[in-house]
Amino acid sequence: MIGKLTGKVDSVGPDWVILDVGGVGYVVHCSARTLQRLPKAGEIARLSIETHVREDRIQLFGFMADLEREWFRLLNTVQGVGTKVALGVLSVMDASDLATAIALQDKAAIARAPGVGPKVAMRIAAELKDRAPLFADVDPGVARFAGEIAEARGPQPVRDAVSALVNLGYAAPQASGAIAAAMKAAGDGATTEQLIRAGLKELAK
Repeated sequence: MIGKLTGKVDSVGPDWVILDVGGVGYVVHCSARTLQRLPKAGEIARLSIETHVREDRIQLFGFMADLEREWFRLLNTVQGVGTKVALGVLSVMDASDLATAIALQDKAAIARAPGVGPKVAMRIAAELKDRAPLFADVDPGVARFAGEIAEARGPQPVRDAVSALVNLGYAAPQASGAIAAAMKAAGDGATTEQLIRAGLKELAK
């Protein structure tokens, strides 16, 4: 199985890139966001690869980061979501935006992706709420602020934001640390939604 490819960008199509690796051209399917971030033709690109083997074909799916690949895998576990729909979601939402939408159960945001109707968006939000994997660690320096939140218990928006991240699959100390850092940056008047978005960005660093 291929897990990563490094080679020259040969040509790019609507949802694929041909990567020249030692004279062999690999057709790699990508999200629109990944295609936009690729270097110019002739330059070197490095992609994390998800390999799908079927009876009649082998397909490669490429991502700029392992985190995007993990979300692709997770999206494919949802009923009604195949590789095309998963790439569509990742074309309009980065990992942080998708995690935020799931935490907030923002089905409308997910439904903006091509090929995603209201029912599929609802399934994505519901099925992944408790299954989103732990993707990142919080900086140790941030953890100090988590203690302050835990001791004071914090205002309702803070508690709700921590709870949302825990429901996404993050460990309680990491969730508290991320929201503590978000609160420090955003100020005491931050809403729950603002704290969740900022906290997820902290976790994605």
